[in-house]
Amino acid sequence: MKIFVDLHSFNNNKEINTAFFLKWVYNKMVQDFINRHYYSLFIITLLLGVILYGLTNFQAIDEICSIILLGMFFFVMLNTKDWAINKLFLYTLLIFSFYFFYSLIIHSNSTKAILMDLLIQLKPYIALFCTYQLRPQFNKKQTVILHQLSILIWFVLLPIGITGIFYHKIFTITMAHASNFASAVSALALIYLYTSKNTQRERWIFILMLSLGLISGRSKFYGFFLLSSMLILYLSNAKNLKINTKNILLFLGLFCLILFVAKEKITLYFMQGISADAEKNYIARFALYATSFQIFIDHFPFGSGLASFATYASGMFYSQTYTDYQIDGIWGISKSYKSFIADTYYPSLAQFGIVGVCLYISFWIYIFKEAIICFKKTNETNLTIITLIIIGYFAIENVADATITSNRGFFFMMFLGLILSDMKYKRAALQKDQAPNNLVNQ
Repeated sequence: MKIFVDLHSFNNNKEINTAFFLKWVYNKMVQDFINRHYYSLFIITLLLGVILYGLTNFQAIDEICSIILLGMFFFVMLNTKDWAINKLFLYTLLIFSFYFFYSLIIHSNSTKAILMDLLIQLKPYIALFCTYQLRPQFNKKQTVILHQLSILIWFVLLPIGITGIFYHKIFTITMAHASNFASAVSALALIYLYTSKNTQRERWIFILMLSLGLISGRSKFYGFFLLSSMLILYLSNAKNLKINTKNILLFLGLFCLILFVAKEKITLYFMQGISADAEKNYIARFALYATSFQIFIDHFPFGSGLASFATYASGMFYSQTYTDYQIDGIWGISKSYKSFIADTYYPSLAQFGIVGVCLYISFWIYIFKEAIICFKKTNETNLTIITLIIIGYFAIENVADATITSNRGFFFMMFLGLILSDMKYKRAALQKDQAPNNLVNQ
């Protein structure tokens, strides 16, 4: 009888082990598929969405990449037993759904305009959360190729930068705008840092690569360069990566230094106002910032709604808000010439109101906390520093550009999702190493 029971248990265990093995093989095949195709998508987005974007003017690249990314996301999700989805991504989708219906109810613009703006505003979060959900991993060969590619393209951009010292129009000729050059340099330097071994020599090479962007003459980049250099040189020492009075004072000083570097632009955007001496594009930005504060008050707490203010859709389907606040006659915001309507990001938060601002800040606090938690558990600084640099990149860039919803923003959010995914892998691997061996204990 005992022999029969043992044989029966053996057969059951064999069936369970076989089912487990087949499931493991299937999951590995799916993950290998994701790893290969995400790697290709990452490089395509880098090349067409950042490096060659100004030259090719392929404006639909980020939309195409987001559709592919969503397709990969749904493929993986539908192949999981419980249709697993990241909670924060689910909350984000619910929040945007609320604002979509809210915008329809208050008639912030036409339905087509609201839908267009919804997709544009949601795009960066799709890039981040889909990547995080897919959890792609680059193998050693892929990492080496990406490392070498970043160096190769940087050397291709080097002659453009050197020429730009004497002939600034070269940036317009080769990359459509100097900001595209600065963003390309930033992306390449960060990829180099990500694929490096985080040695002191490689950290200095990262700063050298990043310094090429200074030639672009963008005051935003000056601030970003200062921030990145400080983070990589100071926080690479794990002992310095902590929140204390010394570091708070140090970064307050750095913040003041960044403000000093960008003081001319800050004066133009926030203090100079509309005057005969002001450049036309600065007048448009000042008007957007000034009007956004009034919109926050008038449309408390949920804002003026999607496609209503300071976004591409609000210009494409010209919003009544510009007429209501009497800024429809300003050059760059007028119905006849609206090129500067979506030239900055922060004023567009008026569409979401005070609640939207709080949610936006909460999102970045969450990303920051994830980086700190990863460092505390793994004691590795590289991923944490890259995360902080990307947060700083968006914080600075969005002052005078809608970077987060642009082609460049899509790539950097993909990159950030990849970093968060790596953090999750490292934390899981550490927990596995620290877990007791159940077989031995038994």
